Amino acid sequence: MQDTDILLRDLDDDGILRLTLNDSGRRNALSEAMLEALAQAIADAGENSQVRVVVLAANGPAYCAGHDLKEMTAGRAAEDGGQAYFAKVMAMCSATMQAIVNCPKPVIAEVTGIATAAGCQLVASCDLAFAADTAQFSTPGVHIGLFCSTPMVALSRNVSSKHAMEMLLTGDMIPATRAEDIGLINRAVPSEDLREATMGMARKIASKSVMILATGKRAFYAQREMPLAEAYGYASSVMVENMLARDAEEGIGAFLEKRSPQWQDQ
Repeated sequence: MQDTDILLRDLDDDGILRLTLNDSGRRNALSEAMLEALAQAIADAGENSQVRVVVLAANGPAYCAGHDLKEMTAGRAAEDGGQAYFAKVMAMCSATMQAIVNCPKPVIAEVTGIATAAGCQLVASCDLAFAADTAQFSTPGVHIGLFCSTPMVALSRNVSSKHAMEMLLTGDMIPATRAEDIGLINRAVPSEDLREATMGMARKIASKSVMILATGKRAFYAQREMPLAEAYGYASSVMVENMLARDAEEGIGAFLEKRSPQWQDQ
């Protein structure tokens, strides 16, 4: 399999870009090649005016098994025992996760099978997540002497501290219904309904102004790291800027005139 085949791209007429992890032989592990392909695809989506929403799906029984442990083990052969290589891979993975958060287009995970370790991190990094009711999630590093510290960053920003710590300390696999209960995913649905549920949400979001969505996504992640007063000051300035946008004027006018808005994404 060529590296270019491990991540498939499909852009439909609604502006929904499906990125499909396609390395099922390695359980869609986040190998160097996969991280590079995914980071590039997310960057391209952010710059492509035809893309309105990104769906991150996967082929095979596993959604994503996390880092490629065979690659990581091979890295130990270096003179430094793998320190430089491990640092490189962690930096690549962290950059990819941040690229998803910083992408101006909404990113929705469509989860089949298992999502473990950095694969769970990948799901938590997406803006929304839908999963088959047969999907499972875990941060199992403790089982192999490796605390899931980088998955912890995304996990702890999506679920409460005690739920995150339970997953991190035990490494237990949780079902999709439990993942929904604790806020790791939006919804668990029957496997046969998963694609339509995800794409239905993607189409709903894609019908909005791209510029307004980008403004809101950026503001959401920025304000949640701020103290309350600072967050309100920042959000107020964003609202003022948003009110001056052409699409805000159009949207409000359309609402008052009881007609559908005509977005120009500006």
